[in-house]
Amino acid sequence: MPHLHRTGGPEKKRTAASDIPCATPDKSTSPSPKQQAPTNPATMPQSGGGGVLDLERHFAFYGAYHSNPVNVFIHALFVWPIFLTALLLLHLTAPSLHAAAVGAAVYGAFYVSLDRRSGAVAAVLCFLCWAASAALAARLGYSVGCKVVLIAQLFCWTMQFIGHGVFEKRAPALLDNLVQAFLMAPYFVLLEILHKFSGYEPYPGFHANVQKLIDAKRKEWEDKKAKKRT
Repeated sequence: MPHLHRTGGPEKKRTAASDIPCATPDKSTSPSPKQQAPTNPATMPQSGGGGVLDLERHFAFYGAYHSNPVNVFIHALFVWPIFLTALLLLHLTAPSLHAAAVGAAVYGAFYVSLDRRSGAVAAVLCFLCWAASAALAARLGYSVGCKVVLIAQLFCWTMQFIGHGVFEKRAPALLDNLVQAFLMAPYFVLLEILHKFSGYEPYPGFHANVQKLIDAKRKEWEDKKAKKRT
């Protein structure tokens, strides 16, 4: 008996579906790498993913306020003395709480977490500042020590404000982000010195990436300043 062929059944549907050619992507609509929009340095992904340990972001923030070489030199001279005398003040006012040791340890640990090699150098400097401030506190006593702290802090801060007002012509970073400015200032100075005299950078291309970010931040600041004038 001859077999009856069914039409319109499931097999025909499967065959019809298999006969449909696969869709291929239209290459004319996908831009080639050369046609893609240029990368904006301000939106580039940075090391650390934009978190607390993002060294490029920290350095670019502080660097945007310190582009004038004279201002940078002034900070190189007076930032670490500010740190040392701040520890001296803690030795004088809270000796039993070991606040100076805790402060130096927090700074040192933060710098090591940003970059192990230069951070280790910064941590050693923090320890030396703690040791020197402890020796000064023991030698000077409370009354004379407080006077030394007051005079040193006033002089160092005055010189830095002169650096910003006369040479940088921009307000200090602490007016925009107090915590970040105080945390990064000693380490920023150290990295600047290491890069200038030894060419050191935490990883290849670090300073090139940071400079692009600094340029973008300064351009944004200059545009805002120009709008205020108009």
